[in-house]
Amino acid sequence: MVADAAGTLIQRNDAAQALLPAARLGTCLADIVPPWLFAAHQAVCLAGHASDVPLTGVIAARRFEAHPSVRDDGAVAWWLVDDTDHQLARDALHLERERTAFLAKASSALLSSLNLGRCMDVTAQLAAENLADAALVIAPARGHRLPVVTCLRGGSPTTSLEAFDPDDVPGLGEALRGFPPVPSRWLDPSAAPQWMIPEGFGPIGAIVVTPLPGHGVPAGALVLLRTVDSAAFTEEEEVFARLFATRSGAAMSAARLYAEQTAITEVLMRELLPPTLHRISGVDLAGGYRPSADHERIGGDFYDVHPATVEGEPSLVSLGDVCGKGLEAAVLTGKIRNTLHALLPMADDHQRMLTLLNTALLNSHHTRFVTLVLASAARKGNEVHVRLTSAGHPNPLIVRANGTIEDADTGGTLVGALPNVPARTATVTLAPGDSCVLYTDGITEAKGGPLGDTQFGEERLKRALAGCAGMPSEAIVEHLQMLASQWIGNRDHDDMALVAISAPRTHHLSAVNGHTRGRYTA
Repeated sequence: MVADAAGTLIQRNDAAQALLPAARLGTCLADIVPPWLFAAHQAVCLAGHASDVPLTGVIAARRFEAHPSVRDDGAVAWWLVDDTDHQLARDALHLERERTAFLAKASSALLSSLNLGRCMDVTAQLAAENLADAALVIAPARGHRLPVVTCLRGGSPTTSLEAFDPDDVPGLGEALRGFPPVPSRWLDPSAAPQWMIPEGFGPIGAIVVTPLPGHGVPAGALVLLRTVDSAAFTEEEEVFARLFATRSGAAMSAARLYAEQTAITEVLMRELLPPTLHRISGVDLAGGYRPSADHERIGGDFYDVHPATVEGEPSLVSLGDVCGKGLEAAVLTGKIRNTLHALLPMADDHQRMLTLLNTALLNSHHTRFVTLVLASAARKGNEVHVRLTSAGHPNPLIVRANGTIEDADTGGTLVGALPNVPARTATVTLAPGDSCVLYTDGITEAKGGPLGDTQFGEERLKRALAGCAGMPSEAIVEHLQMLASQWIGNRDHDDMALVAISAPRTHHLSAVNGHTRGRYTA
């Protein structure tokens, strides 16, 4: 259609007549077209040329682009292009991009933590900010109560434990059980229980209960609420909520699984960690352990102290090094320690203990072996008598009070590799101030120094021990651990374990309940 500078319609085609029934020649354009188009006509006439930016507006519930063309006589020809379908497609694409970005953000936020409570908080807050006016995340029951996280839009999530029957809420019981898979359920707002309505929320307009699917087991349920002033949930919004629930459920399920595995690991690890040494009458004991990786707590080196059950009898100290590192070595370590504990009735016969342990390892599915040293220690007067038997292990070192270092005259074959494990037992007498140090090769083979490739070595260990003459066991252990740590720095190293057995200079009790950490005297 064409209108002159005064705004009078002077030409129009049939399409314009169909779109604008009032478009009769000679009629003022203001009486024919919407205000936005008439204002655009006036602006073009005033400027004398058309703008490079297309104009858009609504005519008869359809969206149009209006393209002007100025003629030589000053009249303006308007071409109207129906852009409704294209705009709907653009809006749908924009919405889809927004939702995809939100799901990506939600996944990142949910997977940033393996804490179940944190995952529930994030789920409730994201849902309240992007899907509804308020959201509740309900986890499976703990006893007779269900954990519920509630969040209002613009607020912070709050956690509570609610006692109610999920089957009283349509769809909630099925969502929490998860089997068979159930779709979202729309609830009658008037039937919502009081615990489900957040404080200060006001009248409810719509409620949807959506399952949170997990890894093989249900992770919980997501409840979305909107006020009466908000639009009701559409079918598209329900589908989008279920996509979000799938991601949330997976994160919550992973967090729950991680928590269960962590609890199991903690229980098992308590049995594998180096023990707290028990008080042994008249004997000063201390032990130290450092795994090959700082983030690990267990490994292939171990030590144990088994106090005598009869007064005056020797107590058994064992220290060993299982072939390998990490969890697999630690599992075999646990088996060896349990086997030695079962063999305590024959602790006075080291050779027999080693033979029976060797048989047990050869008959197991493990292909690893262990080097081991056994020490039976008993107080006799002011002295401590120690019987030492090494099975393929570095010989214990005797530290005399005058600074002299001696090698214990013991030796034998490693355990778990050969049918026979012959070993030689040495007897050592520790006078007051003397010590016997058992250690694993993780200390002597630790590489470090100025160039980082020099082993700590046995000679350096002996010189360090000479400087510990007369020191109590705990001080010896801490000093050697400090030196080894300084030597290796941040470099890789093997597991390191050591035990010091000393004859105290005086008979005394320690400061706290007769002992301090890692040190036992009596």
